[in-house]
Amino acid sequence: MIVIFGAGAIGGFIAGALARSGIETGVVARGAHLGAIRERGLQIESVLGSFEARVRAEGDLREFDDPQYVLLTFKSHQWHDALPQFEKAVRSGATFVTLQNGLPFWYTRERVLESVDPGGRIRATIPYEQIIGGVVHTSGSVPGPGVVRQSGSMLYPIGELDGSTTPRIAQLSELLEKTGLHAPVVPDIRRLVWRKLLGNLALNPVSALTRSTVLAMLHDPPTRSLLRAMIDEGLAVAGAAGIEVGVSAEERLEMANHIADVKTSMLQDLEAGKPLELEPICGATIEIARRYGVPVPHIETVYALTKLLAS
Repeated sequence: MIVIFGAGAIGGFIAGALARSGIETGVVARGAHLGAIRERGLQIESVLGSFEARVRAEGDLREFDDPQYVLLTFKSHQWHDALPQFEKAVRSGATFVTLQNGLPFWYTRERVLESVDPGGRIRATIPYEQIIGGVVHTSGSVPGPGVVRQSGSMLYPIGELDGSTTPRIAQLSELLEKTGLHAPVVPDIRRLVWRKLLGNLALNPVSALTRSTVLAMLHDPPTRSLLRAMIDEGLAVAGAAGIEVGVSAEERLEMANHIADVKTSMLQDLEAGKPLELEPICGATIEIARRYGVPVPHIETVYALTKLLAS
């Protein structure tokens, strides 16, 4: 069984696609969304078409016995409340696949990333050897309980943290490909994490500050200049950490220019009165920057303003 922890816009779509393909699928969800999934299934509107998918829905990961894979699609700031649910699945040998925005808790093995994993509690709970990294290149929303609307790319690269190709990751890739998702196994998942992060680093907090959609920001010259400066700073941090991202700031902005004109997940959370996913995106970048002595004044300024807004 594959369990998706966090059945929102991203996780709900993946769960629906898996279930539609006949793969035994469960989701961990909350509140009215959980109730609607139990009653009516997931109602999916996507590039795969509109369809209904029946999945087992629970409010706690501990309700599932021996899942083979647990896909983590919840927001990183929700780790604190979720972590007690993981011990059972860890003991059963489940493989945990991180499909979350920002730098993941496992990013550096030798040193805890405090902005994402204060005190190293996540690392102490989930063994490094039971983790696969992943990156999501789609977007979506939850317009109502049990309803998921997906748009954008179908690319979901996954990678072992040591760059190897193992039977478990080959099997996971095959299962995801069966659903219509493109899930190539890559040897350099950290580079792809940074490539995705660079877009989120600039677009997400600026969208929250300005209440603007992606294309509105990209088509406003002064705002685009700010976004470019933030990405340039992010590229400098990645380079100091030994990561060659392989794109320029302008190329990364052009990648965003080709997606639908959507609200970022951070803007959606702001409008819904939910906590903002600032620390794994901005906080973690600033933490790495300070480790290597890289100045990031634009990122620090936008981070401070967005944090004040969130408070």
